[in-house]
Amino acid sequence: MSEHDRDHEAQEALTALRTALDAHGITLPSLGLHLLSYAGRYTTPTLITLGNCNAATAQRLAAALATQ
Repeated sequence: MSEHDRDHEAQEALTALRTALDAHGITLPSLGLHLLSYAGRYTTPTLITLGNCNAATAQRLAAALATQ
């Protein structure tokens, strides 16, 4: 798998996660690609940073996951 493929896969996963969270009214302000993933020379997948959230957002996220 090339770097471009990993980046594309990570971007698709990020978009899917953002869309799913939005469907539950959840916004993670720091949700994005982990920039330090690009700094290494290793062929690891690009990481996705879930970011920080307040307690109310964490509760909504927990509730959304519990209903699945």
